[in-house]
Amino acid sequence: MPEARNITLAVTGASGSIYAAEILRSLAADSRVAKVNLVVSDSALRVFAEEMQLSGRNNLVEKLIGAPNAKVQQHPETDIGANIASGSYPADAMIVLPCSMGTLAAIANGLAANLIQRAADVCLKERRPLLLCVRETPFNRVHLRNMQLASDAGAVIFPVIPTLYNRPQSTAEMARQFVDRVLAHIGLPQPGAYQWQPD
Repeated sequence: MPEARNITLAVTGASGSIYAAEILRSLAADSRVAKVNLVVSDSALRVFAEEMQLSGRNNLVEKLIGAPNAKVQQHPETDIGANIASGSYPADAMIVLPCSMGTLAAIANGLAANLIQRAADVCLKERRPLLLCVRETPFNRVHLRNMQLASDAGAVIFPVIPTLYNRPQSTAEMARQFVDRVLAHIGLPQPGAYQWQPD
């Protein structure tokens, strides 16, 4: 049996709380995942309040997925001494969903000023999978340049673009299909995920 995975999930202040909740739910339920290190920025908390009517950090995991989960460890964005800030910690992959343009810029330029940025920097230097699920439109030249820089450094730019060919019936279904694709990209294909079957 494959070794259980340690996944880092960062949530930043771009719109798209539904995606963050859906991927956390999937990771928490996946028996192949031993631990989820969750980092939620202050700006993300503001977006949770606006989009999902959730407030504060207390019991955030329970609020997002409906129940507490022992495998999810939440870290403050300011804790640059957390486990995921070190290359010696065996993180298998990091997903930033949604990834704001400010977070993209910081990662692309190596700022490492908070835990999200530092954990991403560690993934790049250790050659570990780093998926930046960017969320903005339209892109300006600075955004595009930063995506190119991050990609050149080893990150995967995975824009939050829902699929329509599977004919989703709700925003929840659209979010789930996107999350399924993200997790498949890091070797965690989800049961029941839609697969295109041409006629």
